[in-house]
Amino acid sequence: MRTELVSEPGDVQRPNEDFASVALPASGRGGVLVVLDGVTPPAGPTGCLHSVEWFTARLGGALTELAVSLTDVPLTEVLSRAIVRTAETHGEGCDLSHPRTPQATVVTARWSPESVEYLVLSDSALLVEAPDGSVSAVLDDRLSRLPRASLATDALIDANLRNKEGGFFTAAADPSVAGRAVTGVLPRASVRALLALTDGAARWVEKFHEGGWPDLFALVRKEGAQALVDRVRELERADAEPRTHLGRSKTHDDASAVYAEL
Repeated sequence: MRTELVSEPGDVQRPNEDFASVALPASGRGGVLVVLDGVTPPAGPTGCLHSVEWFTARLGGALTELAVSLTDVPLTEVLSRAIVRTAETHGEGCDLSHPRTPQATVVTARWSPESVEYLVLSDSALLVEAPDGSVSAVLDDRLSRLPRASLATDALIDANLRNKEGGFFTAAADPSVAGRAVTGVLPRASVRALLALTDGAARWVEKFHEGGWPDLFALVRKEGAQALVDRVRELERADAEPRTHLGRSKTHDDASAVYAEL
């Protein structure tokens, strides 16, 4: 089995708000990957004493441990329990009902000799390669389908869309959000490899249009996950002045990729 993990901050002066892990049980017959992208809040109160990176480290750690130890529990329930465990660590000084309480996107996959389970919540991505080399993308595209006018201000997003019906969902403090994730189970024989990406790494496709998902997967298979992140950084630097592709997005985003050949 070949696995690769790369996670880089967008700015070396700021903490990386992503989380990435791979866990391979000692039996060698299965494994788990987890990728979280912490949501950077706008300036202003969040109701919480803790940082985004504090949150992603705890949620990601809990999700990894529970996915490995509770192999008979579906990933939706695993995520729900991880959210509860993380919420309990906040303490009384945090208002977990605040719309900007620390939160993250989630991608996790778990494989056994028989099957591959997956869960995707919000705008990170999971790519699945079949034995014939074809690649399919598992996406939660609710955010991208919203009218741009509804995303005009942070206040509008918080009031009408964030973790609300008809909007989009992230993992914060409400365990029921796990039931909103895109999930599925595939036969193990139908999956050759997996690639999980935060949107900072997925920019190669989604912002810079260097190719499609199969092209990105081929790049990682041939040159490695680090090569993908390096290429994204080159594209970001080249577009920093005209901002043809970046628009109002930050020039450099945290970027994480986890690749696993099964």
